[in-house]
Amino acid sequence: MVVTSKGEEVQEHIKPEYDRKSELKAFDDTKTGVKGLVDAGVTKIPRIFIHDKSQLIDSVASLFSVPIIDLEGVDKGSAQRAGIIEKVRDACEKFGFFQVVNHGIAKYVMDEMIDGIRRFHEQDIEVKKGFYTRDFTRRIVYKSNFDLDILIEYSKQVMRLGLVLFEILSEALGLNPNHLKDMDCAEGLLVLGHYYPACPEPDLTLGTSNHADNGFFTILLQDQMGGLQILHENQWVDVPPVPGALVVNIADLLQASPYNCVMYLQDSVIQRRGQIHQFLYVFFYAAHHERQVQKRQNIEC
Repeated sequence: MVVTSKGEEVQEHIKPEYDRKSELKAFDDTKTGVKGLVDAGVTKIPRIFIHDKSQLIDSVASLFSVPIIDLEGVDKGSAQRAGIIEKVRDACEKFGFFQVVNHGIAKYVMDEMIDGIRRFHEQDIEVKKGFYTRDFTRRIVYKSNFDLDILIEYSKQVMRLGLVLFEILSEALGLNPNHLKDMDCAEGLLVLGHYYPACPEPDLTLGTSNHADNGFFTILLQDQMGGLQILHENQWVDVPPVPGALVVNIADLLQASPYNCVMYLQDSVIQRRGQIHQFLYVFFYAAHHERQVQKRQNIEC
């Protein structure tokens, strides 16, 4: 953006007059990521990261707050289960987004996962370069059994929670508790650890642009710095972190019913000056996408 002497704003980066693809490749070839830029002491972000002003997000004051659902007593046959299912149904219909507490994942496991993301991204650049790849089929060789143990334990616990959520969502849709699981909805699991270093010009960019997730739903663990926002009634609303809570957002494949029983959701991550943000995403998706597209037509609510 350029500001003229008359105070007029000119969005010069709307139609960039440079080879963006080449600059992206040059950045990618450094294998250091944005953390490498920060470590190098940059005070201006590269133009490949500058967003058009219309894409940037302003925080707004809102009376809306993300529903927090207590999963204690969710076991089959419990008196609380029906109430939990109703709360999940209401959250899905109105927001497509909710937080869960008493979900069964130990706090020390969540803390170690967030700390593991930080340790990985803050280690020596030359060490990290050995892991850098754009080949998503490449298998990672783990250098630390301790980190691997925590990752395996978190994956086990979050999968257990995911299966519970699939049951609850099935019942919220008026289906048999095993309906979504029997469709192999829990066959695919993708774990991503995102680290957003302190940005020198956070007003010009986003940590993650606004988007809707693929798959069925995402379970998100955020650090206590926040930065997550959701689009609700055409306004971007902060999702402040709640200690011990996990965020659940409904993804594309659960927009399956012809009766629109779940809300279509977009979310983003904003940058704040001088702050580091860390997020751990677990995506539940179909291992056989074509089969799921055909099967999901049978879902009604």
